[in-house]
Amino acid sequence: MPLIFRPRRWQLGIAASGTWPRRAAGLTVGLACAVVLTVGTTACVPIQPLQSAPPRTDVLSAPIGDQKIVEGGNLVMALSAEPDRLDPTTSSSLYTRYVMQTMCQKLYDIDADGELVPQLATAMPVISPDGLTVTIPVRADASFADGTPFNADAVRQTIERGLTMKGSGRKSELGPIKTVAAVDATHVEITYKKPFAPLTAALADRAGMILSPTALANEKVAFSDHPVCVGPFKFVKRVPQTSITVERDPLYYDAKNVHLDSITYRIMTDSNIRAANLRSGDVQVADSISPQDVDALAQQRNVGVLQVGSLGYQGLTINIGNTDGVGKPYGTIDTPLAQNPLVRQALSMAIDRKALVNTVFNNWYDAACSPIPPSSPFSTPAGEACPEYNPAKAKELLKEAGAPIPYPVKMLVSNTPDSLRFTQALQAAIVDGGFALTIQPVEYSTLLDVQNRGAFELLQLGWSGRADPHGNMYNFLSTGGGNNVAGYSSPDMDKLLSAASQSNDTAERAALYGQAVTLVQQDNPIIYLYRTRSLTAYSTSVAGISTYSDGVVHLSNAAFVQAQKGQGK
Repeated sequence: MPLIFRPRRWQLGIAASGTWPRRAAGLTVGLACAVVLTVGTTACVPIQPLQSAPPRTDVLSAPIGDQKIVEGGNLVMALSAEPDRLDPTTSSSLYTRYVMQTMCQKLYDIDADGELVPQLATAMPVISPDGLTVTIPVRADASFADGTPFNADAVRQTIERGLTMKGSGRKSELGPIKTVAAVDATHVEITYKKPFAPLTAALADRAGMILSPTALANEKVAFSDHPVCVGPFKFVKRVPQTSITVERDPLYYDAKNVHLDSITYRIMTDSNIRAANLRSGDVQVADSISPQDVDALAQQRNVGVLQVGSLGYQGLTINIGNTDGVGKPYGTIDTPLAQNPLVRQALSMAIDRKALVNTVFNNWYDAACSPIPPSSPFSTPAGEACPEYNPAKAKELLKEAGAPIPYPVKMLVSNTPDSLRFTQALQAAIVDGGFALTIQPVEYSTLLDVQNRGAFELLQLGWSGRADPHGNMYNFLSTGGGNNVAGYSSPDMDKLLSAASQSNDTAERAALYGQAVTLVQQDNPIIYLYRTRSLTAYSTSVAGISTYSDGVVHLSNAAFVQAQKGQGK
């Protein structure tokens, strides 16, 4: 069913730049109107917003159960974007996490309930009474894919690499570490300058993926070109912009529960193409199914859909001071948007998040105003508060700031159909608030590069989310944070986030994060807009796949299964 564009009081005077798709299956009425109005030939009649739908029910896995496994075979997964570097220390893409999940196990992981559980560690960390010493017991029965023994010293080397490597995105995730030591073969001891509560959550993501010391020592081959870790599968090859292949690792400590011979991750950026390939049987799993397609696809014979709410967010990032790239000293950007928080506040107030998100995404996604999901134990009323929607006041703020009206701003966005659909709706929606938005679509991998270099005014991008709010906030909002692409610096924010990381009291941390959300909504380096649902479609010829609230699709224990009588819809 095509989407009917229902803005509240939107005036569709649209200026767009860049290369747009000529035609896509399931083109929405709103997008069609936007394209027509680019050449100024007609107009769209505003329609009332969609009514809110009942809460969605999570479907996290397609278990094998009593189905008969067909051992072996190559599973093909369609990825909606190309991963960046296959190096956990430096990568920043969700899609890299999909691939690395099968190759590079972590010290900890999250389970279906979002709880932290041991993986390469054998138990939860032991923390000294003063909070400064953390001891982690690790497995004695694992080997890296190159035959190097897995032990505490390998853990030490990986963590130290995250702290010291140039371009590391993990340093601020790991906190103020003083020393890392291998006490013996199965125990790692981390000493902190100050207590750091989010460590376990950090080690349940890329910072906790342990890398082969032998591979790290090989100066002839960059680790990202041939990653070697502990995992059910090992790296085979990468064809840029096309595919990544991994194969079963016979050295894996739990190899008996690995059923596939190999997995091929095939890059398919168009959601319509992913859905079509799933229907045809050319792929068995497809990530990021469009809300435009998911209802029809769920009715397809021999197709299932996993869905789960996200720990992350989608939003707008405003370049305030990133003039020389992430990790470099901040500079001055001489525009009202970068210089004056009133202009950024006006942009936030010009957006009716709920009407916009419900309309564009058919009630599949949720409006969001914060990096802390409502399901988090750290969520509070302050942490969930939303800025006022008031386009008239937005114009008043622009006048107060001395900014021109309409205020022109150029935004970069990924060139996927859903992203374009949303940003064109946003473009129309903020006209009443005094903004004239120009959209420049680019490839996802290019967008990551551009944001890191600081070569943007405004961009629309998101974060897949972490179980601990520190992982959603510190890297992005602290001065010098590894993902602080906005170039935002606030001593008050730094104090709040540091204090929250040093407390083990959930209520105290939640209150501090609530204050941080209040501050970020005043300064608006990031304007939070919505939370996706991870929508993963799969063929019922496979089972044992799952997806959790961190957004990662798990294929490590997937298998082909024999068709059962009467199977299908």
